[in-house]
Amino acid sequence: MKSTLGKGLLAGALLTCVSTVAMAQDFELQIQSSDPAGDPNYQLWQGWAEEVGERTDGRVKINMMSVGSVVDFQETLDAVGAGILDGHVTDTSYFAGKDPAFGLIGNPTGAWSDPREMLKFFNEGGGKELMNELVEPYGTYFVGATTPGLEAFVSDVPLDGVDDLDGLKVRAPAGLVQRVFGAAGASPVNLPTSEVFTALDKGVVDAADYSVFHVNQDQGLHEIARHPVYPGFHSMPLIELSINRGVWESMPEDIQQIFEESVADLAQRQMEAVDAKDAAAIEEAEAQGATVHDWPAEERARFRSIAMGEWEEIATESENAQKVYDTLTKFLREEGLLSDE
Repeated sequence: MKSTLGKGLLAGALLTCVSTVAMAQDFELQIQSSDPAGDPNYQLWQGWAEEVGERTDGRVKINMMSVGSVVDFQETLDAVGAGILDGHVTDTSYFAGKDPAFGLIGNPTGAWSDPREMLKFFNEGGGKELMNELVEPYGTYFVGATTPGLEAFVSDVPLDGVDDLDGLKVRAPAGLVQRVFGAAGASPVNLPTSEVFTALDKGVVDAADYSVFHVNQDQGLHEIARHPVYPGFHSMPLIELSINRGVWESMPEDIQQIFEESVADLAQRQMEAVDAKDAAAIEEAEAQGATVHDWPAEERARFRSIAMGEWEEIATESENAQKVYDTLTKFLREEGLLSDE
């Protein structure tokens, strides 16, 4: 009797041991980023991957890979859906060629004046549900949104509102950004980022769409263009984490919740880090003679309303783009972020 009981306990212990080993790594995911390995945003996501492993007690292992590790950055949506990758961390607007809706929801130029507005849209304004409707046909699941920050605006002339954009020679990338600045009265110039400093220094352009304030400061742009606009008013990319839908649906609810909560936590940390770096950079820039211009809310709303005219045109290009336009503008109106003009 004792011998039988002992064998039973031993078998149970072995079974528990095997189950513990199996539980120790229930999921191993290959996730590709659109950033290079040395980029601070890539390193941030590497830290996130380690955090998910810790928060799941080792049940999830995430192998983060830099841009191009498995497929080209514009191919990750299809690769995730096909199971070549388990997930991607990427700028949603890269897939505008598949559907203009991705470009509109990924970076609706003029929509946001603060990352918190964008995150509220995704968390409370229907943005997450809409994104999942957009990506479902591609076999992926949108887990959550982050952003590297709202871009500041570099200018060699004082800009205190929309009227000051009239005739402004501004470096802006092709696409929606150029279209919106053109509609606001500026004269957009398409230049690569490598030529921005020289173009400002030589007077080829008066202002430039470039990056967040502290990056602009690090590049020395405020030494030659002493009238930056901060916070910015035009561009802020959506960075998404999406996972193969089959993989997502195979995960237990507690792991899904950890994924969603950890991405929200990452977005918060990223905002706080950018805010701190920008604050230090502003102090430095002002000490060097720069004058920072902060547009009042009504001017930001005026620019947003001008941008909306360009969003309307994009909305006609696909059924999904129209859904994005309707959901986005509904949210902006409810938040009081659109002017009546």
